[in-house]
Amino acid sequence: MTGTVDVTGRLRKMPAEAANPVAYNLAVGDTRIPMNELVGHRLRFDFDGVIRCIHCDRKTKKSFNQGFCYPCFRKLAACDSCIMSPEKCHYHLGTCREPEWGERHCMVEHVVYLANSSGLKVGITRGTQVPTRWIDQGAVDAVPMLRVATRYLAGLVEVACKQHVADRTNWRAMLKGDVPELDLVTERSRILALIEDDLTGLRQQHGDDSLRVVDEAALGLAYPVETWPAKVKPHNLDKTPEVEGRLEGIKGQYLMLDTGVINIRKFTGYEVRFRVLD
Repeated sequence: MTGTVDVTGRLRKMPAEAANPVAYNLAVGDTRIPMNELVGHRLRFDFDGVIRCIHCDRKTKKSFNQGFCYPCFRKLAACDSCIMSPEKCHYHLGTCREPEWGERHCMVEHVVYLANSSGLKVGITRGTQVPTRWIDQGAVDAVPMLRVATRYLAGLVEVACKQHVADRTNWRAMLKGDVPELDLVTERSRILALIEDDLTGLRQQHGDDSLRVVDEAALGLAYPVETWPAKVKPHNLDKTPEVEGRLEGIKGQYLMLDTGVINIRKFTGYEVRFRVLD
């Protein structure tokens, strides 16, 4: 396969499977390219200047929220501020941008979890997105902490947790492989004890069945990395439409080249030519 790949199309978020190591594919148009076997080979991206919205297919000069045109960014529920801050969910107020979308994506079971991607962090995701969400964040370990009835409730639990633990990943440290060893099961017990009063209050407001503590096992994840970068230099297709380099590893949604790293998810909707040069 190497040396014969030459495809053109729009980039999408890399599909990944929790194998050992995580198995990645690069999505370029309708083509899915197995990427693990390309570690060690020279790759090239050529951005032709065209960006198309991943929702409506409209050509746009700038991508918003990782792949949307501005009108879709303004109108779609998937782009509302409550997606980044779920405690701001306003579905229950009757003001959701797309109530049917909210029913499918927000009014369903969510998992509040702890992960170790660049250190301990708390996060939330739909139950169906485990372990995809952990892989996208480049977590080396993750463990479910609670299962809750809705995204809104998950957001309220996350707010309580944020008094004691971070909710962000240091992406540069994550890509350097600079991740401390942590016992997430022990950390789960510690955080649950710290937020016990908050959980009691939420149960009183939303019902005992609305959230439950889980004793599920942690998941360890390994990534196809040959060499960790000493310095993390991001490539930007808007400024440099030609990106070339030897693929040294893949983690999160990043391809780690010897010339810098490229966040594939950031450039969702960009039309590119992708080639394997050797």
